[in-house]
Amino acid sequence: MLRNIPAAALLLLSACSKPEPKIVVPDVFRVKFETSQGDIIVEAHRAWSPRGADRFHELVRMRYFDEGRFFRVVPGFIAQFGAHRDFKVHEKWREFFILDDPPVEKNTRGMLSYAKSDPNTRATEMFINLADNKSLDEERFVPFARVVQGMDVVDKLYAGYGDVRPAGKYIDQTRVEGETNEYLVQRFPKLDYIKRALLVIDVPL
Repeated sequence: MLRNIPAAALLLLSACSKPEPKIVVPDVFRVKFETSQGDIIVEAHRAWSPRGADRFHELVRMRYFDEGRFFRVVPGFIAQFGAHRDFKVHEKWREFFILDDPPVEKNTRGMLSYAKSDPNTRATEMFINLADNKSLDEERFVPFARVVQGMDVVDKLYAGYGDVRPAGKYIDQTRVEGETNEYLVQRFPKLDYIKRALLVIDVPL
């Protein structure tokens, strides 16, 4: 048992153990979303939003988006996702805010930005712009990535449930945050979802 190993041996084991390799996020990287409608490839740029791109890379590495629903799809506006399939995980990560980045790009069609409620409240939820949304630029939503392949797939995401309440009639944003898939899967079975999201370098050829 571990308690019977001499202290000197423990020190030797500790000295020989390899530290965790530091993750260096590339300046530009691609992510493949395999969705229920087909594949979407997104290209992130640290120059556009370094904190946003770094968090995106982190979430993809930990498979945060897998099985997550596109729970807010509003034609001519946005398609939002980023609530973890397990509400307990989402409850923790939705409080791990990152600081805002100054805007570089615009919220044009195909660009991705984080959802937020106030300054410095970006965490895990994000959206794809379905149109040129100048009003989101004025509200300082900062794009960090763009769709480079599969925008036709994005356009096919199920939009029948519309916006979240109170703008919409069906989906309760509070319950999305608190219950995630336990709420969404049973009550809104037509929602499209992400089967898995992988860094393109990790996708088998």
